[in-house]
Amino acid sequence: MYMKIKRLVIIPSVVAIPLLVPLIVMQFTNEVSWTLFDFIVAAFLLFIAAMAVGLIIRKVKDKTYRIIFSAVVFALFLLIWAEIAVGIFGTPFAGT
Repeated sequence: MYMKIKRLVIIPSVVAIPLLVPLIVMQFTNEVSWTLFDFIVAAFLLFIAAMAVGLIIRKVKDKTYRIIFSAVVFALFLLIWAEIAVGIFGTPFAGT
């Protein structure tokens, strides 16, 4: 029971803390201009990635495989984020 409650605190924190960076920077410069939709998409991507890593940590017993699978999730997250932000692959989802 304690681990479930702890997990329910850690995962939203993992999602919220990186979102504070653009929120704070937006107060000091016009170079960063996120809309509510940007924050929602970023929160969704971070939440899915955090949940996937949490599932990997709980279900995969071998430490090496945990690291490999978590790295794959992180790499996919970064690729999707980069595509949405600047369109490195040129899909219709590109933000440019």
